[in-house]
Amino acid sequence: MDIESILAFLRAAEKLKTTHRSGYTSAGNPESVAEHTWRLCLMAMLLGPEIGGVDVGRLVQICLVHDLGEAISGDVPAPEQARRVASGAPAKHTDERQDVVTLASLLPVKQRDEIVALWEEYEAGTSLEGQLAKSLDKLETILQHTQGDNPPDFDLRFNLGYGREYTARPPLIAALRAILDRDTARLADESSTNRKPNE
Repeated sequence: MDIESILAFLRAAEKLKTTHRSGYTSAGNPESVAEHTWRLCLMAMLLGPEIGGVDVGRLVQICLVHDLGEAISGDVPAPEQARRVASGAPAKHTDERQDVVTLASLLPVKQRDEIVALWEEYEAGTSLEGQLAKSLDKLETILQHTQGDNPPDFDLRFNLGYGREYTARPPLIAALRAILDRDTARLADESSTNRKPNE
């Protein structure tokens, strides 16, 4: 085993602990990519076994690598991704794949190829595990937005349409989505009610 190469990769991946997303924690701190990934893996561990035919180990592996490229180029929030695509810019995954390849190039070939393949499985949704990882990724984001101490201008209503194409099935995912939509709508209403007229 090439321990030095693995350590180099792990040192580079540490950047995910300090790369921030658009959401906030319940303490009002910007959420890191690593924090998002941790709870996504926890969701996979808890919910994966409840969905027939899922290889939970593989699901967790996919969740672990799904945002790995953000250690290089950072996170692009979903509203910004939508604006970029509408303006004709390439989709986020084009650059992110290259970032995953760059980061994984620090590893021995076998591990490098495994990580890139897992990321591609997530992005393309070519397996039940890849599809479920994408569903849970969207739901973890919405969950965080419903419990984060967000700034007053935070657009909660964006989440009511966010990732809907990935969260309509299976029934467990749809049920979770319905609960989070209810919470999102309630919080968005409370936020607009509490906002001062000149805000």
